[in-house]
Amino acid sequence: MEFASDNTSGVHPRILDAILAANAGPVASYGADPFTAAARRALADLFETEVHVTLVTTGSAANSLALSALVPPHGTVFCHGEAHINTDECGAPELFTGGAKLTPVSGRAAKITPEAIARVHRNFVRGFHQQLPAAVSITQATEFGAVYTAAEIAEIGAYCRAHGLHLHMDGARFANAVASTGARPADLTWKAGVDALSFGATKNGAMGVEAVVFFNAALAERFDFRVKRTGHVLSKGRFLGAQMAAYLADGLWLENARHANAMAARLAAGLSTLAGVRLATVPEANEVFAILPRPLHEALTASGAHYYDWPGDGPDGGGIGPDEVLVRFVCSFLTAEAEVDRLIALAGNPASEGAAR
Repeated sequence: MEFASDNTSGVHPRILDAILAANAGPVASYGADPFTAAARRALADLFETEVHVTLVTTGSAANSLALSALVPPHGTVFCHGEAHINTDECGAPELFTGGAKLTPVSGRAAKITPEAIARVHRNFVRGFHQQLPAAVSITQATEFGAVYTAAEIAEIGAYCRAHGLHLHMDGARFANAVASTGARPADLTWKAGVDALSFGATKNGAMGVEAVVFFNAALAERFDFRVKRTGHVLSKGRFLGAQMAAYLADGLWLENARHANAMAARLAAGLSTLAGVRLATVPEANEVFAILPRPLHEALTASGAHYYDWPGDGPDGGGIGPDEVLVRFVCSFLTAEAEVDRLIALAGNPASEGAAR
């Protein structure tokens, strides 16, 4: 019963086939190959506009490189306190930007609003004694599984434009957000004011590829030097291009995301019927946050259920009792209905698994 992360799933067979096909014969290196060219065209088509695309191997690299082009070393980035760039990237954004600061903003379910940004932003009144406000970063879907609507992003985008800030989106689970909202990718990004997107694929069926997408080519000026200097130019770049092109072909990226979202909804619906179990938030993508009685949590993990107990006070900042545990379940493109149903059944009768063994 694997629900720890969508990173624990393997690679979609169609992407594996594409990697194998790209392996045949000599091909130009360092991204000057037809597979990378096809991936770039596919992303331009997806977003219905010209884009500057760089393929890298990790989400941390994508986020940190994108921010390095948007934020000077003496700048700051407003982001939610739970944002991946703030909690899980070991200072990479600060390193790649040459020392820029991350300034946390609060908000329910790891979402931020223009009002919340403004409350923090208005404290920057000391001129050069403080960092220069330079950018806002939002996560789509958020670290608590919430999804921004196009209108919500547009409000943040308008705030950024009014105050001379760039807008970055960490889209590690962008596919799940698109599948959830049904919105066009363009409406969730550049049409709403997003300047740069870290477009994720690894969590949703790829082996290891992310795209840094700039919707304003001027912001990507000499970006290739940044990528090379940080060691993120892959000599055999065709294997990144092949993954991304296959990921986008025939809607595979959305097919995978819809399945993962559906499994999360199925899991949430089942858990919500169980005595003593509470959903911490309504899942909008492929993550389910639940509050479990501690004995149930211990029984589930002892029976082989793999998921994470989650630090902190939850999406609403409280309400977790001393004998309760906040946990996160994540579904992927490989999660099966039978696996979800087994977990729900076990949670409903934790003694049954032990008796069956």
